[in-house]
Amino acid sequence: MISQLRGILIEKQPPQLTLDVNGVGYEVNAPMSTFYRLPEVGATITLLTHFVVREDAQLLYGFATGEERLLFRTLLKVNGVGPRLALTILSSIEPNDFVRCVINNDNEALVRLPGIGKKTAERLIIEMRDKLGDWQGAAANPESIFKDKKDGNGRNQILQDAISALVSLGYKPQEASRAVSKVDDGKLTSEDIIRQALKAM
Repeated sequence: MISQLRGILIEKQPPQLTLDVNGVGYEVNAPMSTFYRLPEVGATITLLTHFVVREDAQLLYGFATGEERLLFRTLLKVNGVGPRLALTILSSIEPNDFVRCVINNDNEALVRLPGIGKKTAERLIIEMRDKLGDWQGAAANPESIFKDKKDGNGRNQILQDAISALVSLGYKPQEASRAVSKVDDGKLTSEDIIRQALKAM
């Protein structure tokens, strides 16, 4: 089990990033909550990870905080929830807010998340309520992992990255493009655009 990686960030294209660990490039899938905290390419970062082995692939998922990884692992235990949907959920809502929705039986808030219908929302509440009853999060402090997020890309690339990230989360290209256009003020980073577009959508 690979539980943590520390290395040089050499590429970031939501929902994937590549980490150079002693000359070995690890392709890692990460939620947008982690991408929001990423520094510039070339910086050294630490990711908490979860390794998934399937018949057709071996996939590595990375997280900025322990509570993100804990929630991801808890989501995977729910019937019908796979890594992709779990990643989408983490990209769309903060862990503590999600837990609050489950504990308070807030179906309406969960249904508003991408990829979650009424039945899935009900299943999440039923199967996760007991597991999250004593939720305290995990210890990792995101500020100790990522620092100094900066924007060094061209404007078009920033907008395209934001659109691609929204599409990967399940939105249609036209919806993603429209949402990005509405929130972009010409100064926001791709991570900020994605965050605001998700809230607006």
